[in-house]
Amino acid sequence: MGIGKSKIDSCPLSLSLGKSHSVDTSQRHHESHSKKSEISLRDIAEHSNTTELPTGEQEGAEGVEEMPKEQAEEEVFLKFVILHAEDDTDEALRVQDLLQNDFGIKPGIIFAEMPCGRQHLQNLDDAVNGSAWTILLLTENFLRDTWCKFQFYTSLMNSVNRHHKYNSVIPMRPLNNPLPRERTPFALRTINALEEESRGFHTQVERIFQDSVYKTQQTIWKETRNMVQRQFIA
Repeated sequence: MGIGKSKIDSCPLSLSLGKSHSVDTSQRHHESHSKKSEISLRDIAEHSNTTELPTGEQEGAEGVEEMPKEQAEEEVFLKFVILHAEDDTDEALRVQDLLQNDFGIKPGIIFAEMPCGRQHLQNLDDAVNGSAWTILLLTENFLRDTWCKFQFYTSLMNSVNRHHKYNSVIPMRPLNNPLPRERTPFALRTINALEEESRGFHTQVERIFQDSVYKTQQTIWKETRNMVQRQFIA
């Protein structure tokens, strides 16, 4: 992820992506989850006319082929995805382990583990629409990363425009290097954030990550995915 020195109130859709968002996670192998989504977040970015992607990715986008049907059958609707700054990959992995192993909220993924060699916006689209909850890892690095600011604005817009995604964006202040409340963007201050150091953290997690909400979103995701596949075949 490209790290920018922009201020909090600078244009959130102006990206500077100089690095790949995928990291080597061979020690913690996860399956690549490539999904079809109901609406494309990439359309939001294209209409903004402020998103700039590396030239290589723009040229490679035209050659992307549709996923074979047999491979699509292996797709899994995730419980959560963690959006994070590039420098916070280790912290994101720790939070992922915490939610999966201590609370049994699985499967989940961090953004750095999304498939390599694909457009950043395609991965963001798949991550947000292919999971029940989007966790924003609020650290000091978060505001310095222009891509992160784009991620959270886009995620919030998606949750507002799609009824079943309401309240699916979860800001979280982790134990290590948390972003102070007073420096948190106003749009995120309106949402109750998960506070890992809070005594009520366990209660917050249990209240937010309800299985009934997951199943409702999973059903809508499957129906949408099947409809897209039928249209493609036709």
